Amino acid sequence: MPVLTLSPALALLAAFTRFSPTQPLHTFFRAAGYKLRPPRPLPHTPAVTQAQSDVLARGEATLSQRATVLCERRFGAIPTIVLGGFVPDSTEQVFLLRGYLLRRGSVYYFNYPRGGFSPALICAQLDDLVAELTTVHGQRPVVLGVSFGAGLVLDWLRRARAAHRSPDIRGVVLVSPVACAADIVVPGEAKASTLIGRALKPYLDSRAPVGPEVIDRSRAIFAKIFEAGAQNRGAIRSLLTPGELGQLRDRVLAAIQDLAPAGACERVDALRTMPPLSPWISAGQLPLTEAPALVLYAEKETAVLAAGSPTRAAFDSAMKAIFPCGELRVVSGAPGGSVVQHASLIFHYFQFLPHFAAFYHGVKSHKLPVAA
Repeated sequence: MPVLTLSPALALLAAFTRFSPTQPLHTFFRAAGYKLRPPRPLPHTPAVTQAQSDVLARGEATLSQRATVLCERRFGAIPTIVLGGFVPDSTEQVFLLRGYLLRRGSVYYFNYPRGGFSPALICAQLDDLVAELTTVHGQRPVVLGVSFGAGLVLDWLRRARAAHRSPDIRGVVLVSPVACAADIVVPGEAKASTLIGRALKPYLDSRAPVGPEVIDRSRAIFAKIFEAGAQNRGAIRSLLTPGELGQLRDRVLAAIQDLAPAGACERVDALRTMPPLSPWISAGQLPLTEAPALVLYAEKETAVLAAGSPTRAAFDSAMKAIFPCGELRVVSGAPGGSVVQHASLIFHYFQFLPHFAAFYHGVKSHKLPVAA
């Protein structure tokens, strides 16, 4: 009897899809799926606009500061709303995670405007989208914030708490939250201790618009951080095809280069105005939500978060006061692999995925994930 072999099948697959036998099968099948149904987030036309109309009518923001909301629609019962960090856009922030999220339901991406930014308007858009999902579609979403986006989610929850409202959400996931300026730069620090801190400190030190040399330097730092991850070729081969990496790189670098000086300054101003969580804890203005919550920190946050980050300290000391149904976890790398860095949802996708899977399973079954 001849020996059974997969070689002919792999040769045929390679002929049609340029599959490399050295490429892991999970990457091949995901990439093949993306080819059959490529990511196509489409502009979302809101059915509810009351909150953002109120903000615009009060003169708190302008239309140029409104985020672009994109959507990939699916039939699942758990939609997800994604707010990314300073850069890249939300669509690239969850490039690999999107496949998992779409199996749960539709995914809505908040992509921030290039030329301006208003936290009041972003929060109003979030109010309207959550209201639309719950009243029009009968679905409660999970709100996912990454880095600065996690800070925006906390700011949104604080605003709702101050207005004696409780957003009707299924859950909250915060990845490497940056929720106040002191998370990045220690007040009074002569020289920032982190790479991102060096990029943002000139903005935080001055109320006046920064010069073009500061803008160029901060762009270079953000690009350098992304390129450093992309240089880990062993990890990249197990996650992305060469074509995907090129496409992702082009989009991330374009988002960095296209960010206008006004947009960069207003994003940093938004971070500057976000208060730390500690006053809310001491004033008893908690919880922020009774919904299930998952807060994830990477095992190595030092390239971004300052030592003694107030947000990290607040979660370490008062997690159950902030989120009574919440879990705080640290995401670690595989033995012998690279160390998990701040908000590394692309380059450490497989380290983050089990935490997401446990959380979504928990909210679907109305049970909280058990701490690992």
